[in-house]
Amino acid sequence: MGFWDFIWFMFSFVMFAAYLILLFLVIRDIFADSLRPGWVKALWILGVLLFPLLGCLAYIMFYGQQMAIRQSARQDVAREDMAEYVRRTANTSPAEQIAAGKKLLDEGTITGDEFQMLKARALR
Repeated sequence: MGFWDFIWFMFSFVMFAAYLILLFLVIRDIFADSLRPGWVKALWILGVLLFPLLGCLAYIMFYGQQMAIRQSARQDVAREDMAEYVRRTANTSPAEQIAAGKKLLDEGTITGDEFQMLKARALR
């Protein structure tokens, strides 16, 4: 295999990977859109499977902006879920944190120095 054959192979591989990513993004978005009726989804899937590159490009041209809006909404929901989880799990008072540290100290799980460090951190 010559140098240019290798370059062509690498270029082809990258383009195929980009095509697969685009294909999966389009298919995921087709199924994620709850406002579109099922028969329209079926037509888009059929179009994407029969004419892969043309179908994906047509879908991006017609629904690209809506795709971005739906993705942004999914990210906002995920971010809010994560923030809510952090608020629920980290919402302890300094007294509760010190009590938990004292319990660990009494059980012998942590040393006295580690307890002092936890106590100082809780009081900050």
